[in-house]
Amino acid sequence: MMEYGAPIIENVFGISWLSVNLSNVLMIIVTSAIVFILSVLGARKLQMKPTGAQNVMEWVLDFVKGIVNDTMDWKTGKQFLPLAITLFTFILVGNMLGVITTGVYDGEVWWTSPTANPGITLTLSSMVIILSHYYGIKLRGTGHYIKSYFTPVWFLFPIKLIEEFANTLTLGLRLFGNIFAGGVLLALLVTLTTTGPIGFIGGAIPFLAWQGFSVFIGGIQAFIFTILSMVYIAHKVTVD
Repeated sequence: MMEYGAPIIENVFGISWLSVNLSNVLMIIVTSAIVFILSVLGARKLQMKPTGAQNVMEWVLDFVKGIVNDTMDWKTGKQFLPLAITLFTFILVGNMLGVITTGVYDGEVWWTSPTANPGITLTLSSMVIILSHYYGIKLRGTGHYIKSYFTPVWFLFPIKLIEEFANTLTLGLRLFGNIFAGGVLLALLVTLTTTGPIGFIGGAIPFLAWQGFSVFIGGIQAFIFTILSMVYIAHKVTVD
């Protein structure tokens, strides 16, 4: 029976607690390369009447701009548009990669959605929360920003600290849970189709149906992660 694992290198640079998942490294590079190529194709030959890749990228730009506009005023939010576009496109492409196919070599999974790994999704959510603090201090001032943790009453400070950790966990784990669960079900359906003619018939139709549904879920999760990221940032940068 095939072991379903991931290629991991431990003790990187001789550091006992540092390990690297090669599948994650590969899929991050692949996802970033696809997003970069699509962006270059969309902006290479700009036309007044967009077609092809430019039309797609302009639709993405307008869609993400709408997300930013819905969470904060445009005067403040326009500086976060590049971040929002990067998050949306990276997560969307990453979600789709595992839906298209899963690559297994020598019993180890090399090709899957990078967002099906909690380390990656929690890194993304941590980055968003850290940026929200940075821009909160930058745009509101240190004193005003710290004061916001003690308003309207000072004893809410511990609860607000817990909220910061909760936001990081829920933002990252929500994305991971949805994409990982979809990938596991697709893998089970693929296994079912290899058990014989009856298994193929019983697994092929649900597999195609779930694959289509996974595309929908991947898009929704990219949207949810992006809009929640902008909500968290808006909460920190908006002056009361």
